[in-house]
Amino acid sequence: MDKYVYMYGMVMSTEAFLLDGEFPKADGYGEIKEKYHHVGGETGTAAAVLLSLGCNLKLGGSHIGNANRDIIRGYFSDKHADISELLDENFDGIIDYVIIDRNTRTCFGEWSKHFGREKPFYEPPSEDSIKNAECCGIDPFFYPEISSELCCKYNKPYATIDCAYDSDIHKHCAINAISHQYLECTYPDKSLEKLFTLYTDNTDGLVIFTMGEKELLYGRRGQPPKRFKPYSLDITSTLGAGDSFKAGTIYALYNRMSDDDTVKFASAVAGIACTKFPIPLKPPVLSEVKALTETRNDK
Repeated sequence: MDKYVYMYGMVMSTEAFLLDGEFPKADGYGEIKEKYHHVGGETGTAAAVLLSLGCNLKLGGSHIGNANRDIIRGYFSDKHADISELLDENFDGIIDYVIIDRNTRTCFGEWSKHFGREKPFYEPPSEDSIKNAECCGIDPFFYPEISSELCCKYNKPYATIDCAYDSDIHKHCAINAISHQYLECTYPDKSLEKLFTLYTDNTDGLVIFTMGEKELLYGRRGQPPKRFKPYSLDITSTLGAGDSFKAGTIYALYNRMSDDDTVKFASAVAGIACTKFPIPLKPPVLSEVKALTETRNDK
């Protein structure tokens, strides 16, 4: 394979239901407008976006099961993606079920069952794949210490997402995009200003706090946070918004973009992704991302 990005983390499938209207109250009724069973997961969705943007990929992480084998292997079969590290297993596979309206997405799954297994449903990251990659996208859910250690060993920059400010995977990252949902759940008693300082003080990398439709914060150690208002677009679904933003940061890392351009580009990727449903079947393309970034001159 030519130069590639190594993606490690959750590759699964998603059964997604887009409602015609708002999410119903308890005992109510909701009309399903569209439904799909497609590639999903933080790494799976980000991989779909990166492939559409023109990157070559190697993927590692979760096992593929009986109920999602054809979907996952079929999806990547005609793309520039090496998925040989995604091993088959005789189980249903990792599937989540998501109900989406214009403003929300409600997820259902069996995570307690899967993470409670004695034998993990995922493999460690491949040392050889990291060694030969140009850069990496590393999810923090499986073996984060090993992933970070291998990237440091071979001097490979990596982007990650939602992880603690005092974790090794954060400390050594090139970019960390942390969602407001993660911050609110993990550090409910700390202000954004305090958290931003804690995160930037604990890494040499770029820290980004994504805030949904509100202004995001970004910057580095010793700097006051910069702000960027997301693009104003007609949103269809927010499912995969964070994964698409992560894909944008990885593309920016691969292309050595500045901090300002990284945020502008990743925001455009996520924004365009939210106008489509489902993202893996209708991913953003590079020309429309670049066109959207050119509508904004703010830094």
